[in-house]
Amino acid sequence: MFYGEYIHQIDRKGRLVLPSKIRDAAKNNFVEKFFITRGLDNCLFMFSEEEWRSQEQKFKAMPFTKLEARKFNRLYFSGATEISYDKQGRILIPQYLKDFASIKKDIIVIGVSNRIEVWSKEIWDNFYKTSRQGFEEVAEKLIE
Repeated sequence: MFYGEYIHQIDRKGRLVLPSKIRDAAKNNFVEKFFITRGLDNCLFMFSEEEWRSQEQKFKAMPFTKLEARKFNRLYFSGATEISYDKQGRILIPQYLKDFASIKKDIIVIGVSNRIEVWSKEIWDNFYKTSRQGFEEVAEKLIE
């Protein structure tokens, strides 16, 4: 549903304008609100409500008696918040999530099929630079 890589900035009021292609995909799939939370690799994960509920069911099923499951769920769900975009496509990312992802001004928004990721441009550039050379090797290991 969500695809592409987009360079954007946080405005002076701390808002992010979602890329028009992301907004169009949301509209075409009847997505009016999202859930955003701490992601992996120092980025933020943003899910449609439907996808969020699906992920939530998987994580709730993890046994709370396991230390790693408790840690993950605490960090993942405590960071989550529901957000909607306004008529201009702007969302307000809470400061604690921007701090987690080291987001200041320049950001990268990427569509990763069932989720959107929001990255600090600096962290994304480093991730991309270090990961792209091994892309074929990873594909060979994962795709049969």
